[in-house]
Amino acid sequence: MPIVEKAQLMSAPEIDRTLHRLAHEIVEKTGGTKHLALIGIRRRGVPIAQRIAQAMRGIDGVEVPVGILDITLYRDDLSKVAPQAVLQSSDIPFGVDDMDLVLMDDVLYTGRTIRAAMNGLFDLGRPRRIRLCVLIDRGHREMPIEAQFIGRTVQTSDTEIIEVRLHEVDSEERVMLVDRVAGK
Repeated sequence: MPIVEKAQLMSAPEIDRTLHRLAHEIVEKTGGTKHLALIGIRRRGVPIAQRIAQAMRGIDGVEVPVGILDITLYRDDLSKVAPQAVLQSSDIPFGVDDMDLVLMDDVLYTGRTIRAAMNGLFDLGRPRRIRLCVLIDRGHREMPIEAQFIGRTVQTSDTEIIEVRLHEVDSEERVMLVDRVAGK
């Protein structure tokens, strides 16, 4: 089904400002960076986590550890996504036991990706707390999952899609609202 771009929701400078605001919010609501670690969900959650960690360095000069989580094997729709799943590696170079983890993703939609990510994290240990940070919350939840740190909330219809483009993955930087157009 073809898609048509309806609106640009965020420009590169707006994404940058939003990630810096989220970094400040996380440090403030966590009470500092002790026992704090960020986990980016593979693909666009990873650069978001890395950028927020870099912004946190500027806040209090502390290196907040960043891990990368691949949720491919934890998805409940794996057979629908692709006939042959492409598994990429997770890289979490620290123990998660008793850590205050902030899971990072680009868009929160149904909640199923986050459920899969939490299953993956619990296979690694028992964190003290897991919170969620997303660049965009678009609603339409199918699971009782909510983000504690939200860059922007955007109301969407069922046919609309939020496309996040980040330099590290897409060689461009913006957030767009697109719509699926029914074929003729």
